[in-house]
Amino acid sequence: MIAADAILFDLDGTLVDSERENVESVVLAARRWGAELSDEERAFVIGHSWNEIHARIVRSHGLDVSMPTLIAAAVDEKRALLATGYRALPGAVAAVRRLGRRSKLAVVSGASHGEVVDALESLGVMDAIELVLGAEDYPRGKPEPDSYALAIERLGVAAARSLAIEDATPGILSARAAGARVVGVRAGNFSGYDLSAADVVVATLDEVTDELIERLVGAAP
Repeated sequence: MIAADAILFDLDGTLVDSERENVESVVLAARRWGAELSDEERAFVIGHSWNEIHARIVRSHGLDVSMPTLIAAAVDEKRALLATGYRALPGAVAAVRRLGRRSKLAVVSGASHGEVVDALESLGVMDAIELVLGAEDYPRGKPEPDSYALAIERLGVAAARSLAIEDATPGILSARAAGARVVGVRAGNFSGYDLSAADVVVATLDEVTDELIERLVGAAP
């Protein structure tokens, strides 16, 4: 059975059911500076990185606040919203354990590094993840290829033999632009993102089987 060199997980909406709290934390953080996010801005938070979220908020509302400062406020709000712990999406913890036996694992997220670590520790899978990338670690967020390209480079693996798992269009496009194969997962895609740009779409992470991975990366050099 041919395994992927690396499995690259998105976080919110892929491993954890936290997209709603993620949006709300940004809304509450922005209010600290008197900014009320529109429905369109709230929708933009889903699938985009802090790089783009911060730029859009400060531009639209004329705020003078740095990205680290806005992130810190949102992290405080998110920790309060998720005080009882993160909710794993169906099959997430089992998939991390199962896939990590044969491939290097990374989490490539548009959330801050601290938010990613909070989520992985809450799920009890931090020990299985070789690399964590958050928004502070790369210059341009999804759908640009920077985040996934950096993960592939740091893991020292072949892009064509790497598999990204995503729940949103920007992440799918980012991974494809970096040369990875992509699985779209519907379970956490509550906002209804179009997943058709992925190589294959599954209902839950339980369907990311060894056979599926072999089909996607087996022909790669």
